Amino acid sequence: MRLNIFHIISFFVFLLYQVLILQNVVLFHSAFCFLYILYLLLLPVETNPLLLMGIGFAMGFVVDLFYESLGLHAFACVMVMYARNYWLNSVTPQGGYDNNAVPSMALGGVQWFLVYTMPLIFLHHAMLFYIEAGGFGMFWFTLWKVITSTIFTTLVILIAQFLFPSRRR
Repeated sequence: MRLNIFHIISFFVFLLYQVLILQNVVLFHSAFCFLYILYLLLLPVETNPLLLMGIGFAMGFVVDLFYESLGLHAFACVMVMYARNYWLNSVTPQGGYDNNAVPSMALGGVQWFLVYTMPLIFLHHAMLFYIEAGGFGMFWFTLWKVITSTIFTTLVILIAQFLFPSRRR
């Protein structure tokens, strides 16, 4: 029960931080920060895949309402939540995951966390920016936005992980 209340509060904290503060943060007109994806990546490992996709849709839908982006974030979040369990299975630590394990830096260290998060963040940004571009007409510019935004978002996520470490080790 306490864990569910924590997740609900975290959902709104990440959402509000994204739409009130990070919505206007853009580096060099190409690097965007979507910190809200960290909430989705830190959900417990054994969470039901349908629930994951539902939470991803809810988060993306609310972000879409504030960004006026017509479902782009919802689609990208559902896609990431769909791929997340497959990716977690392929990067499983040697001893496997404990019950109620949260895939954070405290679970597997910085290297494991980067291997876990960067491909999913890249997938999110690729889906988001290529659909926003309406195809591959501006392939190289869109790829540049995906790469720079992936790096920017990952750096902010790493800073957040260092500032607010998980209590479990």
